[in-house]
Amino acid sequence: MKQDILKTFHDRLQKRLRGARRIAVVGIGDELLPIDRLGMIAARKIEKVHIPGIRVFLAGTMPESITGPLREFHPEHVLLIDAADMGALPGTVAIIQPGRIRASLFSTHALPLSAVMEFIKKDIKTNVTLIGIQPETVMEGMDLSEREHAAIRDLLVNLARIFGGNSTEKP
Repeated sequence: MKQDILKTFHDRLQKRLRGARRIAVVGIGDELLPIDRLGMIAARKIEKVHIPGIRVFLAGTMPESITGPLREFHPEHVLLIDAADMGALPGTVAIIQPGRIRASLFSTHALPLSAVMEFIKKDIKTNVTLIGIQPETVMEGMDLSEREHAAIRDLLVNLARIFGGNSTEKP
């Protein structure tokens, strides 16, 4: 079952990124809140692997703060990564449609992500995709759960496959 979900996610992500050579990955969230840190942690892991064509931006709880640096980078696609309560199993990674954002994301952000996505799309004239990672909501402490580790590793492997990068670094 998990393999089917991963294949579907991989296929959808690959279709969205088709033809793009300059990708901006934007990590979103509050690293001090276990329920909201997964976007930032995933972005840091992606940055460590150095996938060709991908540049990482760390936005924290203010994704609107990176629009200037994004504009300077001129990405062909922007991937926003954030923790999302999708009502799914912890560690589920999914593309979140703009209409589902309000109900899906933990609201630690200064502006709604739908507004940030629309601004990026119009101002930078590029496509934007929001990737949500379902956190382990019952965990306490700062360690990632096994499912959260697996989700980040799966996302990293998917990006590396799509861009032909090296995913041997352990997330």
